[in-house]
Amino acid sequence: MTASADDLPAHIGRYQVLKRLGEGATSDVFLARDPFQAQDVAIKRMRSWAPPPDAPASDFSNRFFSAEAALAGRLNHPNVVAILDAVAEDSSPYLVMEYVPGVTLKHFCRSDRLLALDQIVELGFKCAMALGYVYRQGVIHRDVKPANLLAVLDGAGQVVDVKVSDFGSALNLHADSTQIHRVGSLAYMPPEQIEGADVDCRADIYALGAVLYHLIGGRPPFDAPHQMALMHQIYHQPPLPLVDQRQGVSEALDAVVQKALAKGPHDRFPDWESFAQALSALVASQQVPLNRLGEVRDSERFNMLRRLEFFADFGDVQLWEVVRRARWKRYPSGHALFKRGQEGNSFHIIAQGEVQVFREGRLVATLGQGTSVGEMAYLAPNPDLRLHSADIKVTDECTTICFTPESVAQLSPECQHRFDRGFIRVLVRRLHAAHEALAHPRRIL
Repeated sequence: MTASADDLPAHIGRYQVLKRLGEGATSDVFLARDPFQAQDVAIKRMRSWAPPPDAPASDFSNRFFSAEAALAGRLNHPNVVAILDAVAEDSSPYLVMEYVPGVTLKHFCRSDRLLALDQIVELGFKCAMALGYVYRQGVIHRDVKPANLLAVLDGAGQVVDVKVSDFGSALNLHADSTQIHRVGSLAYMPPEQIEGADVDCRADIYALGAVLYHLIGGRPPFDAPHQMALMHQIYHQPPLPLVDQRQGVSEALDAVVQKALAKGPHDRFPDWESFAQALSALVASQQVPLNRLGEVRDSERFNMLRRLEFFADFGDVQLWEVVRRARWKRYPSGHALFKRGQEGNSFHIIAQGEVQVFREGRLVATLGQGTSVGEMAYLAPNPDLRLHSADIKVTDECTTICFTPESVAQLSPECQHRFDRGFIRVLVRRLHAAHEALAHPRRIL
């Protein structure tokens, strides 16, 4: 039995309850205020639930709570809803989670609310990267569906990001306790999960493929009025081609989604990396129409960073921080990036193109992709050392990743540490080159 608005609790633990956000089979979700952190949170409180005849009520319902509680503080990814705390009260255990205002992707599954194709592919890429991160932590979600993917909206109500939520059905490969099997939402479940067989990341890959199919076509890959008829379709029928259901769907896009939806796990993408790169390649090769021409998508920026030597030691989470925090700038040939005597207030990492370094009008270096310039703005302990000692000009149209000391300070400590290590490698390489130039000037020339 669900609770009504009249019995809205004033507090749950130390949190002031503001309103009810939703109700599920085993829990109620509330918007609440954390007075210590001065931020809004979402609280998922378990309630009584009718178990199967052979399972004690407390044991069955608490396993859903335990599945998520075990992940509190463990999942740290920009596209995964953070589980901040878990409180195992005897009467009503609850989870405290990051609050994401907006709607779920279920809102955009209707034919009159469909998102642009390139946006759907971009969201799919981000979900694949997030679920790949989750899988590396030893977790299989097992209930990937539109209602469990939260759309992050900007001030104009446009979808700008996505977050994976609800790990109540998750299979934790590192857990010692008995976990619930035969969970998930039938319309998005692969055959092996319906059968109760062992599953791996390819079960979630199938589910995300089903979500993308629904977002693209406005209908799930399989639909039937009765459960047995739906299961028959999932086992035996191929999904209808997407190219016939929506204008602009290319055969390449259809093929990627259909591969994720293969009946057998061995016929799907073997891992999340393969699926994510297949989605990203659709945008890079213009196999989906671009809704906003000239816009560089986050997936392209992420893959660009991965190819740069400077970011070789950055993990996926840190790379996403750079994608979001950096200013991405493009400069034409001939542009003066820095001038001698100018105080540095930013540094750049060259993503594409080339710059040349001049001292007193003499060319001393040519720097290309993956090189940093202006890093003393970040490293120098006092303003005198931040004065540029050379002129740096763009000689081949440049795309740079630009940071200021202030924007670096907003990064996580781990990401800042990776930047420090990257700069150390750059400086050691330059010191070695300077030493070689002094010891063997002819070799350098």
